[in-house]
Amino acid sequence: MSRNKTGYQRPEDMGKAKDLISLASTEAQAFLALKKAAERPDGAIPEKYRELISMAVALTTQCAYCIDTHSKNALSTGATREELAEVVFITAALRAGAAVAHGLLALRLFDEAGGANLD
Repeated sequence: MSRNKTGYQRPEDMGKAKDLISLASTEAQAFLALKKAAERPDGAIPEKYRELISMAVALTTQCAYCIDTHSKNALSTGATREELAEVVFITAALRAGAAVAHGLLALRLFDEAGGANLD
């Protein structure tokens, strides 16, 4: 089996979606229904904002396929390059904040394990 030297993810992998859906159709249909509800155009949150939110999540989860899809969807809903750039940095700040929050947890767990007595 040959491997792409630039990584495991390849755009042509999206062609396997039908296979994946057919192999677990009950679960896939539930997922697709949730996806359809989340991406509906008639919700209280406008489509453009839904796509920008989706982009932030895609950046956070680092899903290359999601970034590809939601970049195109954001463009089609009228998002600008400036809005996309702001989403990138908002996402980066929140990810960094999450690391700090988990650092608080790590410090507490360290202290509970007896590390607080080392000072």
